[in-house]
Amino acid sequence: MSAQDLPQELRRALSTVAREPRLLVASDYDGTIAPIVSDPTKAYPHRESVSALRALAGLSGTTAAVISGRALRDLAALSRLPVEVQLIGSHGSEFDVGFVHAIDNDAKQLLQEVQTSLTQIAEHNPGASVEVKPASVALHVRNASPEIGRRALNSVRQGAACWVGVQTTEGKQVIELAVIPTDKGTALDTIRHQEGATAAVFFGDDVTDEKAFRVLSGPDVGIKVGEGESLARFRVESTEMVSKALAFLLEERRTWLAGASAPRIERLTMLASPRSVALLTPDANVTWFCHPEPDSAAVFAHLLGGPQAGQFAIAPERPGLPLSQRYVDGTMTVETRWASLGVIDYLPHDVSQDRTDLTRVITGDAKAVVTFAPRPEFGQVPVSIECEPTGLRVLGTNDPMVLRSPGVEWRIDSDGTHDVATAVVDPSRGPIVLELRCGTQDLAPAMTPEAQRRQLAEQYWQKWATELELPSLKPDLMKRSALTLRGLVHAPSGSILAAATTSLPEDIGGVRNWDYRYCWLRDAALTAQALVTLGSLGEAENFLGWVHRVLETLPGPERLHPLYTIYGETLPPEAVIDQLPGYAGSRPVRVGNAANMQVQLDVFGPIVDLIASLAHGREHKGVTDPAQVLPDADWELVHAMCSAVQRRWTEPDHGIWEIRGNPRHHVYSKVMGWLTLDRAITLAQKFDRAIDPAWVELRETIAEEVKTKGWNDEVQSYTAAYDGTDLDAATLHIGLSGLIDPSDPRFAATVVATEAELRSGSTVYRYHHDDGLPGGEGGFHLCAAWLVEAYLLIGKRSDAEALFAQLVDVAGPTGLLSEEYDPVAERSLGNHPQAYSHLGLLRCAQLLGQPADVLV
Repeated sequence: MSAQDLPQELRRALSTVAREPRLLVASDYDGTIAPIVSDPTKAYPHRESVSALRALAGLSGTTAAVISGRALRDLAALSRLPVEVQLIGSHGSEFDVGFVHAIDNDAKQLLQEVQTSLTQIAEHNPGASVEVKPASVALHVRNASPEIGRRALNSVRQGAACWVGVQTTEGKQVIELAVIPTDKGTALDTIRHQEGATAAVFFGDDVTDEKAFRVLSGPDVGIKVGEGESLARFRVESTEMVSKALAFLLEERRTWLAGASAPRIERLTMLASPRSVALLTPDANVTWFCHPEPDSAAVFAHLLGGPQAGQFAIAPERPGLPLSQRYVDGTMTVETRWASLGVIDYLPHDVSQDRTDLTRVITGDAKAVVTFAPRPEFGQVPVSIECEPTGLRVLGTNDPMVLRSPGVEWRIDSDGTHDVATAVVDPSRGPIVLELRCGTQDLAPAMTPEAQRRQLAEQYWQKWATELELPSLKPDLMKRSALTLRGLVHAPSGSILAAATTSLPEDIGGVRNWDYRYCWLRDAALTAQALVTLGSLGEAENFLGWVHRVLETLPGPERLHPLYTIYGETLPPEAVIDQLPGYAGSRPVRVGNAANMQVQLDVFGPIVDLIASLAHGREHKGVTDPAQVLPDADWELVHAMCSAVQRRWTEPDHGIWEIRGNPRHHVYSKVMGWLTLDRAITLAQKFDRAIDPAWVELRETIAEEVKTKGWNDEVQSYTAAYDGTDLDAATLHIGLSGLIDPSDPRFAATVVATEAELRSGSTVYRYHHDDGLPGGEGGFHLCAAWLVEAYLLIGKRSDAEALFAQLVDVAGPTGLLSEEYDPVAERSLGNHPQAYSHLGLLRCAQLLGQPADVLV
């Protein structure tokens, strides 16, 4: 007997309820997890049911309970269930923690009278027996002949059951009289409330269990064991089938909580178009894809919830690992290859802004299995799929969606909520072209042949990449980093994403899972600046235009938020998608980012530094007119940022790392205030621009305060903030920015202290102090890049080269870097790919590619 013997509809219901955020699994005892036997003292539970309940109780967000008519003491002794499983006796009146209702003296007297009455009846009816409980007395007749049993039960019904204050509950061959209210439904609701369960599963076989079935609703699942009328939606025939159902539920929930099929983060590969991104697993599964924008809800969220969260998979019919996955050089097109099968993936560019397209081309001599399971809105809306001669139409979504696939014969299956389309295709007779089109109902052929559309997309990237001035070190990897940064640029708006994903964990199984699909002023400015240093200026110019538009919505520049949506709007409140188990079980899955409401006073500096770099870049390209090198619009932004620093630099803030605690006077934020004024004054001097005379004095004031209050003699280092001894890798900017001369012994001491405290092998942690969140995190690639630069500034070139080599080594097989790295587990962590990491890598290569006596 296996789980497949369970009714199909029940399996579907259990699979669905297994994905609830907080689940309560409860069962009656006799006739459900234990068989009915003639001797009640020998009604032992099935071992498989005990194991399943124990394992369920051990899962996060899961409660297991047994609600029985037996006295709690007897239930505990007989069931041998572990302490993790809650036991409730006497039809819900006895909990582990004591009675729900206190038994007063009158009730105790009544209980004694009931016991006397039922004992007398048992004495006159052979085979009948009495069970005394703390708040009730039961008469059992299962060992009496049918005629004697009926006579005994009628005697109780006509006698003590009629007394005032007595509550009667009848079951199979038993009648129970209680002196306090008892109700399995009330007990079930009590546990649900205590545990905050979002859904409940209840197994029962007796008429007493109907009160529990009656309180089930919504996603709840009620399962009746055996025959007879019932309010339960589902039914199984035996206690053995209860064991199978519990085991099936356990496996489904364990798989959901663990995050099925979680590929290693560093092995994910990004597709990109000028306005969209997607992620592929190493075996060509589209594991992440959003529509209509990169920060919209996911159509495929396999990355955060396994196959049930939506996927678009292609694999050989004969299972086997792929031989390779690589980018077509200089493009964002990805080729995945098996021995006799290949898949080419890219995001077409020749579509309107209301559409998001993905093209997949299957080639080779082997048959392939295609699985198309879209789950729009993170799988929160039911989806059905209809076949048409030229492809598939997805129904149930707010936005239309089709998959053009002429010649492919699809099979549609349903799990009761969502449809899945599968097909076996044979590319030996010619390439199989699959075109996913989101935002349209059009299944007609594209105006341009597929090969030409691919060429158009690839030429876009190749033309841009060939015009870059790449570092001489690791040029192929640097080109990939540059393309990755460009892939995170949202061309229609001019904004730049911090990363392509949400909720990839900083700690596997932990809660540090954030949404990075937005435009941070700091991250975007640093990304644009990195591209300027490579000779590409357009991204910076468009981003500054985006900043101008954001400023137009504010009362003053000092009110800039740290981040915005890609179109410059305020983020909605941070929310949790409870339906997704998270990457490798790392929950919660978040959308939005509460850092939006933080005070981060460092954001002004990177914008002015970008403007300074952009002016230098224009000069480098031969622009000589000062009005074009530093346009009025750019200078207006410089003024706005300096004004913001003047008004707010004395305030504490949450800092670059967005710590969700009380604001502090972070050294890095003060340094960025100084940098804002310093770069502005330098630009004004070079281009004969007027400044506020107070800027010069304020620049010196900030510098002196940082030098005095930021240094700590106890730790011989500049610290994270004025009020502590904790270190922070961002504090290295006191030298990287030029606020103090790199030859200052205090800067060298800070570098040494940072290395000793925060470096671990190939990575550097941001900090080690308690930030108010549970769990840990990996080291940050960007922090490692800062340390490389700091090593160079204090003359430790060999150390810089060694750390850079280690940073290169942890890049994924297609050259992508996530946010963080775990040096112990040797795996990447955090959102992927991360702009910070790639701009840091580029900066290191640029510096190390110069002569030892020259630094940028």
